Amino acid sequence: MGTFTIVLLAAAAAATPAAPSVPALPGDTILTHAPDAASEALGRELAASGTLAALAPLQARAETEELVAAHPELTAAEQAQLRAVAARTAAAGTERLMAAIGHAYAMRLSRADLSALVAFERTAAAKRMRTAIPFTIAATMQAVGKLDFKADTLAAFCKDTGKLCT
Repeated sequence: MGTFTIVLLAAAAAATPAAPSVPALPGDTILTHAPDAASEALGRELAASGTLAALAPLQARAETEELVAAHPELTAAEQAQLRAVAARTAAAGTERLMAAIGHAYAMRLSRADLSALVAFERTAAAKRMRTAIPFTIAATMQAVGKLDFKADTLAAFCKDTGKLCT
């Protein structure tokens, strides 16, 4: 399963309002009813300006090229068709993701908060920040190297207890 697929699944699961994974903080708004259309629209706009929205197209393109490279038996025309199908699939998946995130924001944030956040996201500074996100994350991953939470946790547990060592 590719990273883009995992990101879509994780975000969709996290955006499910029936089981919020983050406890409420003082001042949080968690609606017990469907948010109004204006809040949904603001939430969707906020989602479209987020990190996942910035990274999804880059990841989709990278995974598309991996798919094409994995199938050298395809003709040039079939490769072009595969790229077109991948672009449609990525667009549909990203739209579902943005709708789910937008709805989760609308369930969790007041309309005043959503309006303030969207107003910021419309500024030139916010637009420049979004442009920098993919490059910043790539540079961070190069500097940090491989992160594997489960393996790192098991290695630390093994060191501490002598158990679960592989």
